Amino acid sequence: MVTALLRIGRRRAAQAAAAAAVALALLLWWMQPFGKPASPQGAVAFTTGVPTGVYARYGELLKRYLAKDLPDIDVRLRSSEGSVQNIRRLISGEADFTIATSDAVAAYRDEGGRDADRLRACARLYDDYMQLVVPADSDVRRTADLRGKRVGIGQRGSGVSLITGRLLKAAGLDAENDIDAVRKGIDTMPDLLRQGKIDAFFWSGGLPTGAVSDLADDFDIRLVQLGDLVDGLHAQGPATRHYRAAVMPADAYPRVQKGEAVKTIAVSNLLVTTDRTDPGLTEGITRTVIDSRDRIGSQVHAAQLVDLRTAIFTDPLDLHEGARRYYRSVKP
Repeated sequence: MVTALLRIGRRRAAQAAAAAAVALALLLWWMQPFGKPASPQGAVAFTTGVPTGVYARYGELLKRYLAKDLPDIDVRLRSSEGSVQNIRRLISGEADFTIATSDAVAAYRDEGGRDADRLRACARLYDDYMQLVVPADSDVRRTADLRGKRVGIGQRGSGVSLITGRLLKAAGLDAENDIDAVRKGIDTMPDLLRQGKIDAFFWSGGLPTGAVSDLADDFDIRLVQLGDLVDGLHAQGPATRHYRAAVMPADAYPRVQKGEAVKTIAVSNLLVTTDRTDPGLTEGITRTVIDSRDRIGSQVHAAQLVDLRTAIFTDPLDLHEGARRYYRSVKP
């Protein structure tokens, strides 16, 4: 009988120890932050734009702040011709994130681009402003005056080229027949204008664009208004709904504008990824984009327009699951 009692005692002691272990494990689990995901890690490819453009500078600064917020990821930047090429790189898997204009994204979807339904947005960033730059003494006063002239219209893979073709059409011109089209980017067009090898160039970028400011430092230029093309642009159909009438503030390029605002066209930029991207990674990157606005904006003025209240308006793309998770977490 004594032996039986000892067996019962040992069994109860073992059961009590097991129960205590389970209780301790549950307590430790309960004390951990609920839903805290593992920190994202690994290489992340980010395709930006031409070296002297706003996309590239924004990417460089964002990489700096991501290194602090997500220290286990290795952001690898890659220059590109612009929005059109950036979208293709996302789809092909050459890039994980990029910046692209909403009109370029819409055009890719409307044309039935491969895997277009897999594109997702993280945030609406800042607006690009269309800029038509000519020498100060040029006789070009409106876009229609470009007929017969040598005009930089952006590289084939750029959003600049896409919108320039539509603007020329709104002005009654054809890019293939009515002008001498020079397909170069913002990294070379200013020098071509300075050297007299082109008569004008179009650029779509945040304000101010460094390459235009630098050109104005040693060469007298003028910005041609584009406000008279708004109606003709919108008349081209639903694909142009992403363009809006805008005004370049008088202080965008003080040396050029001399206190005068310039009417133009604007289009929004989106931070874009695909549905293949890990939600935890996307959530973390979206958080850094919003949190670093003022710090990036002190060096890239366009970034000051990134706003939590408007970031979720990413037409024509749906938000990525990770981005939605971030916005829900900060919703008042």
